[in-house]
Amino acid sequence: MHELLSLPLVMIFVLVYLFAGTIKGTLGVGLPTAAVGISSQLTDPQLAVALVVVPVFVTNAWQVYRQGQVRRMVRKLWPYTLCIWVSLWLVSQLAPSVDQRLVFATLGAGICAFSILGLLTQLPGIAPRFDKPAQIVAGASAGWFGGLSAIWAPPVVIYLLTMRLDREDFVRHSGFMLGVGALPLLAGYLSNGQMPWPLPLWSLAMIVPTLIGFAIGERLRPWLGGRAFRTAVLVLFFIAGLNLLRRAVFGV
Repeated sequence: MHELLSLPLVMIFVLVYLFAGTIKGTLGVGLPTAAVGISSQLTDPQLAVALVVVPVFVTNAWQVYRQGQVRRMVRKLWPYTLCIWVSLWLVSQLAPSVDQRLVFATLGAGICAFSILGLLTQLPGIAPRFDKPAQIVAGASAGWFGGLSAIWAPPVVIYLLTMRLDREDFVRHSGFMLGVGALPLLAGYLSNGQMPWPLPLWSLAMIVPTLIGFAIGERLRPWLGGRAFRTAVLVLFFIAGLNLLRRAVFGV
């Protein structure tokens, strides 16, 4: 943990979270993907994962507040919420003993395949009668990957893109769906010893650059039309998938 007390490293982390917050503010997703992907190159991957937990919760809570319609999200997305809470809490207890390379390989391959498919063709939509089963699948899979790697956005993005939402509704839904996962993840990491003191304070401190970046991203978002917004999300996740595959192969 002494690594985080190095002033040059802290300054680099501030820039990392400023950048990741800008992505989050622009697209509504991508904070842990960017922050963990870059931070894990500079420090222990498990430490990088733990560091992102508080900024993830705060930025998504702020995103939901900014977009509004919180009651509607709660009523509509309760199956997803229940599933991710249960699965993420359980899986986070296994995180210290699971081979991270297997997690990165599985998640990276799935993200790349989905991103390529989405860029080359129109993804099929989900009929309203299948919405709740789709939420259950998204919640369970998001909890599995989130508990092991703190990256649970890909299943959420897959679900949201098949819902054919407009840009603002996508941001509204993603803020809620990603935010509700941060609480059990934080509780799980505190209980299994992956966030020893003073790491919670450092995670808390990263909120400041993240929210500054988020504000910048919100100003950039209106410049992206519907098709450009969807393409940007898919390109971001393709790059993230390649990075996860690289980490699975080389271990760094």
